[in-house]
Amino acid sequence: MPEPNEGRKPRSREIADELRTAIEAGQYTPGVKLPSTRQLAVRYDAVRNTIDAALGILAQEGLVTKEHGRGVFVREKRPLIRLGSDRYSPKYRESGLSPFFIECAKQGKSGRFQVLSIERVKPESDLADRLKVSTKSKSVLRRENVFYADDDPVYRVTTWIPWSIAQGTGLLEEEVPHQYGIHGVFEDQGHVMTRILDEVTARMPTPTEVSYLRLPGGVPVIEVLHTSVDQEGEPYEVTKFVMRSDMNGLVYDVPVE
Repeated sequence: MPEPNEGRKPRSREIADELRTAIEAGQYTPGVKLPSTRQLAVRYDAVRNTIDAALGILAQEGLVTKEHGRGVFVREKRPLIRLGSDRYSPKYRESGLSPFFIECAKQGKSGRFQVLSIERVKPESDLADRLKVSTKSKSVLRRENVFYADDDPVYRVTTWIPWSIAQGTGLLEEEVPHQYGIHGVFEDQGHVMTRILDEVTARMPTPTEVSYLRLPGGVPVIEVLHTSVDQEGEPYEVTKFVMRSDMNGLVYDVPVE
């Protein structure tokens, strides 16, 4: 004979299911604080450890956030910073702003970036293959930045450029001294963007990414590995975007060939 509770969900899972249903039904709206652990323990006739486990499930699912000393809140849905297929279009040049800053302005936010490092390095073999450079010498310049919308870190960006292109240019400076940014420098060096290759994946963040992006529990990242190809069909820049999935979206509007 099977045990009476065989196959039954753990009590924490049952409570998490009920709270999730209440959130999805609008009983608890975004930004609203959930009842305290003590109140939930009374409501569900459960010990506090069970309630904590239930709330932990919802946090891992990205539905709630725990704020130390304040309680547990339903996660608010934030406007997305949209990374579009036309983000490198010359049409943005007249504004004097990058597509990221334009998108921030649309939402009434102030965009900024923090330079983490600018360094000449030896590339890993996969990166060297993409850029057609050597792995035996410091053949690439690596630039690392974090982009912010107001005070929220939105994505971390790492760009690798062949040293043969970067040396002696403004790419070695924190503020690239060109009215069109790094892509203006590339064009001055004879590399006009003609084609792009974007490889998109989703994954859970590393501890370092959690720290830099201030990621709440349960929020994955979107990784975009971008390669710029010039008019001669040669790759001249690779950039990795690690993006908060709760604050970023991707928009692709391209012809089908």
